[in-house]
Parts: sequence; C-alpha cells; structure tokens
Amino acid sequence: MECWVRPRRSWAFCIAGIIAAGLLSRAGHTGFVVIDKYLGDALYAAMVYGILRLYWVAKAAAAGAAVLMTAIEMFQLTMIPARMFASGNMMTRTCARLLGVQFGLADLGAYAVGIVCIYLVDCSRRKDDEAVEAAAKPGWRGRGR
Repeated sequence: MECWVRPRRSWAFCIAGIIAAGLLSRAGHTGFVVIDKYLGDALYAAMVYGILRLYWVAKAAAAGAAVLMTAIEMFQLTMIPARMFASGNMMTRTCARLLGVQFGLADLGAYAVGIVCIYLVDCSRRKDDEAVEAAAKPGWRGRGR
C-alpha cells in the first residue's frame, strides 16, 4: 500500500514550512533540550524526506532519508566537518554547520522520529483524500465498501 502522490507544489510548500520551523527552533533557547536541540534535528530529517518525496514514493523517500541522515551523521566521525568548521572561509563554515560537526547517537534517534512523523502524516492524508474522492463520485451514499 503506497501513499497518495501529492503535487510537487504541495511538497515545496511543506519543505518551506519545515525550513521556517527549523530556523525558528534554533532562533531562541527554551531550556528544554528536546526543543532546543532535537526538534531541529527531527525537522532537518523531515526536510530531507520532503525533498526526496518530490521525486520518490513515500516508502523510498523514508528509506532514502534514513540512509542519507545516517551517512551524514557517520561522516561526522571522520572529523572532516569539524575541521571545515574551524576554517576561516564563511562558505566552508556554513557547509560544516549544515553537516553537523559532532557525532551524536541521539541525533540518529531524532532523525528517525522526524522521518517517521512526516511519513505517518503523509500516509494518513491518503485515507482522507480517498474519502473525498469517493464522496465526489456520482451515486456515493456514504456506505462502507
């Protein structure tokens, strides 16, 4: 069973909203580590899912996002992003910040939560969309299938 394919424009708006929420989550500090640190990580993974969802079906986007986020986190173990962050070049520092500079096992958990949440929302909409389509068909009387 696969999720309904939404227009790319819907995903573009979703991605823009996730980016805005991610930026807001980093703008201030609440004192709660779940919000201050891990909300941004979950939104980062959800954004990657959304980008992949522009081109792939939901299951492939979820798997791809999980693999990509794990690869990024494992890349941090090489210390290359940390060295990039120490650079004097602003673009290099920005890239290092996007990659993350310190490995954290809890980050992988936050990524998983973000991917699972957006996948569930994505797929839960399918039932709503099917109900709307069924209601629009002539002769539909609200009975079960």
